[in-house]
Amino acid sequence: MTLYIGREASKLWKRFCSETTTEINLLLDNWKYLLAGLIFQYIHGLAARGVHYLHRPGSTLQDLGFYILPELGQDKAYISETVFTFVFLSFVLWTFHPFIFKSKKIYTVLVWCRVLAFLVASQALRIITFYSTQLPGPNYHCREGSKLARLPKPHSALEVFLINFPRGVIYGCGDLIFSSHMIFTLVFVLTYQKYGTKSCIKHFAWLVATVQSLLIVASRKHYTVDVVVAWYTVSLVVFFIDKKLPELPDRSSGNLPMLLPLSTKDKDGKSKEENHKPLNGNSVDPADWRPRTQVNGKIQEDANGIHDNAMNGA
Repeated sequence: MTLYIGREASKLWKRFCSETTTEINLLLDNWKYLLAGLIFQYIHGLAARGVHYLHRPGSTLQDLGFYILPELGQDKAYISETVFTFVFLSFVLWTFHPFIFKSKKIYTVLVWCRVLAFLVASQALRIITFYSTQLPGPNYHCREGSKLARLPKPHSALEVFLINFPRGVIYGCGDLIFSSHMIFTLVFVLTYQKYGTKSCIKHFAWLVATVQSLLIVASRKHYTVDVVVAWYTVSLVVFFIDKKLPELPDRSSGNLPMLLPLSTKDKDGKSKEENHKPLNGNSVDPADWRPRTQVNGKIQEDANGIHDNAMNGA
């Protein structure tokens, strides 16, 4: 038993080291994209903090979801946060599974490049929408009479740029129209839907996303329209950006791909070259690209060429 555990531990360590080397090479090539995505997460938080200064509390708007779903209450607001934390941590752990498991389909670095691209595009649209129209927040701390509903004027720019994390993010107001939690949840679910391997987990992920949507409305953290807009907008963003990005490589091939696709000119040139390449893989001189005819199953040179050779021989 001890020998078996030692052998498996040795295999696991070798697999971890091999995967680490591969991912480091990918990270050296794509660190700019990851860094840009992480920086935009701060910009998104800063924008949400800024719109809180513009927020003016008022009466809660009429909402169909508020009539249908029972109100959970302020003391049960943690339920939706717990579900979101579960989704977030589960997805992060899944993206790092190639370091441990032998069966793998993704590269961690390349998956996070795609995920951050989806998040940046969705969050950029979210920033545009909640700065275009400010609505009175339905959350308890955003209602009239709450000390957190309005933010006093900042004493310095540093106070704004620090965004009071994480309290300033949890108790924000005014960043409506989109639900930030649903952006993350849907991006994670759609990514696993494409690159995950367990169909039961895919079905469970969609169920959790649906439950998360209902909990957000029941907790009065967002209006129903915020959740509905997130569902179809994030899906469209992921669809169109995924079409523009190159497909992730098959791990069985062992090739490390480029993150960005080839240009149309490069693709056309490569296709022409491949069309003129024989089966043995050797390149062909363009001067030898002569038409050939097929007679009785045999390929012969052009008749003019044969005639010229015969005259020279005579």
